[in-house]
Amino acid sequence: MEAQQVASCKVVLAGNVAKSLLMEVAEGLQKSEKAPLLVGFLANTDPAARMYADWTKKTCTENGFRFDLREVDREELEENILVANKDDEVDGIIVYYPIFGNRQDQYLQQITDVSKDVEGLSHRYIFNMYQNIRFLDQEKLQKSILPCTPLAIIKILEYLRVYNTILPYGNRLFGHSITVVNRSEVVGRPLAALLANDGACVYSVDVTGVQQFTRGEGIKNRRHDVIEKPDWGLEDCVPLSDVVISGVPGEKFKFPINMLREGAVCVNFSTDKNFGPDVKNKASIYVPAIGKVTIVVLLRNLLRIVQNRAGTRAEPADPVEKDGTIEHSAPSG
Repeated sequence: MEAQQVASCKVVLAGNVAKSLLMEVAEGLQKSEKAPLLVGFLANTDPAARMYADWTKKTCTENGFRFDLREVDREELEENILVANKDDEVDGIIVYYPIFGNRQDQYLQQITDVSKDVEGLSHRYIFNMYQNIRFLDQEKLQKSILPCTPLAIIKILEYLRVYNTILPYGNRLFGHSITVVNRSEVVGRPLAALLANDGACVYSVDVTGVQQFTRGEGIKNRRHDVIEKPDWGLEDCVPLSDVVISGVPGEKFKFPINMLREGAVCVNFSTDKNFGPDVKNKASIYVPAIGKVTIVVLLRNLLRIVQNRAGTRAEPADPVEKDGTIEHSAPSG
């Protein structure tokens, strides 16, 4: 009788990662005086946005948060955001993009009150992220908010033990080379910056080429620098990478599995599957989707902004701040 072949690739589902994070969020919620209210604005017909809104409502309801989905005409969205900004009952605001699909969407991101921006898209949060500044105040009481999808991927890599907990906080990706296929301003570029600020050598790839995000030799720099890699393509950076993260929209793109190094960790964050079934022949770990983790991170951010508005170090978000996470402490130097 033939011996049964043992699968070499472990498929990790987002739901398993989300469960561990939800336990931490539940701890934080117990220390909140009331159930935080998250208001979501849906002003488009994008099926993906509708699905995200539905998932948000379900996750909020199941875990003790309040959620109010407000469907509005896109021409009235600005005024509705401003009203929610002034409403003391509203703890957090999320807008399901795209709305106009142009710079007007960026404007809408900036008019959301920074103290209610659970998505971390306000200029102040984005500036802090790229500059590797992790607090909003000198006393280090109020923690800066990170964008949900990039942070969800970080949390998945922590769950997978890609982060080396022996190393100091802020340096725990030192020694890893990571390719990120997507350089959008919403996910790809922020993700590359976060990974590089935590010590990784990151190759950021889009249709215009490859950029390297790095804190330099020996990760001596406080924050990452960006280096253009002329004439580089996937064939140059993927074989160097022990982690590959892809989020190219559309069904046409399929990641070239033959370029993967043996035993790479592969994560897909596109709504379309960037990796074909043969990824399991090369990868050691494959995460096919991240959506459920993203929504838990959204709740986590909501707890944090409640804490920040209280102006104390405190309570509601503390249990979801575990030692060794990317947000826990900035690297020295």
